[in-house]
Amino acid sequence: MKENGFVKGGGPGGDLRLSGRAVVGKKTKNIVPRLDGGCIPIVDHENLDRVTAESLVESGVAAVVNAAGSATGMYPNLGPFILARAGVYILDGVGRKVFEEVSDGDEIELRGDGLFKNGALVAVGEHLDEETAERRLRESREVVGYALESFAQNTVEYMRIEKGLLYSTLDVPEELAKEIRGRQVLVVVRGYDYRQDLAALGPYLRGVRPFVIAVDGGADAIMEAGWRTDLLFGDMDSVSTHGLLSSKHVLVHAYPNGEAPGMERVRKAGIKGAKALPAPGLSEDIAILVAEQCGAELIVAVGTHVGLVEFLDKGRKGASSTFLTRLKVGAKLVDAKGVSKLYPGHVSPMMLVALVAAGLIAVSAVVYSSEQIADIFNLLAIRLRLLLGI
Repeated sequence: MKENGFVKGGGPGGDLRLSGRAVVGKKTKNIVPRLDGGCIPIVDHENLDRVTAESLVESGVAAVVNAAGSATGMYPNLGPFILARAGVYILDGVGRKVFEEVSDGDEIELRGDGLFKNGALVAVGEHLDEETAERRLRESREVVGYALESFAQNTVEYMRIEKGLLYSTLDVPEELAKEIRGRQVLVVVRGYDYRQDLAALGPYLRGVRPFVIAVDGGADAIMEAGWRTDLLFGDMDSVSTHGLLSSKHVLVHAYPNGEAPGMERVRKAGIKGAKALPAPGLSEDIAILVAEQCGAELIVAVGTHVGLVEFLDKGRKGASSTFLTRLKVGAKLVDAKGVSKLYPGHVSPMMLVALVAAGLIAVSAVVYSSEQIADIFNLLAIRLRLLLGI
């Protein structure tokens, strides 16, 4: 019997069974655009992060197979709990040999803790259900102090290497500097709650029309919100081709030595005139520094990473460039993270009642201030009483 894609019975101990088409990719973000409800992604993603988990849930997949550990206990990552709570079946820690046994498009089946292909067992892992995911999350929160200490040490260590960000001048094309100078700039990163915060900033976007800088996948976020990217900046590893082509300007983040792996993808997309910008640190931090150097009046950031868990989710072991960037930019930077929670989009029943009451008061004032309108309403009232016989 099938329920939401699952087939009950047949597995060890009566466990649920699920079959689907394998979509294989060691980097989860590369395969998310190819997923739908009939797929079973096989990934190699240690400590599954919140943003990736939310993307997997939105794709409609019923199961995820992870070669690595989705929750190792190093820090409290929410990804596995989000998936499990959404009803997504997680087969965890099956090992990297699965990539030798299963290819894209293969029909596979999950039975309990086993992964089967053509009826043969090819990998064994652990079913990570909601209870287990929640327990691991709780346990990792109890030891988060160790992760915080290590993170702080790495931040201080790398600050010595990246301290040049405080006084260096970035090689920004002059045409970009002219467009940004004197304007407000919106920097969009596809981080926590970026959709909600972008929606809450709708009136700001319509009224101010800021210069919009997207960091990698931020270009797709801007398109989803109905706006256009003025400048796409980053290493180009998480932006869609549509997002890449729809951006007015493209600037590739290069390593300090000038090497820019993302330039190859830009050229393959047929984009001419794109330049590379060498700089250490996170792309989102350099994007903010670009806006500051070019004379932005105000910089508004959406989706940027600011907390320990967010940085660790991104695979960063320190936050030196972020600390230095905020130290340099100062009050010119406004972080819009969580603005959607300050100004919720829904209207409460009391607000609706107050709006209707205000409208009735306004209509009444107009009626009683005009004798002609008052006579018309009195005539209508008389006709209504005659019609109803009252």
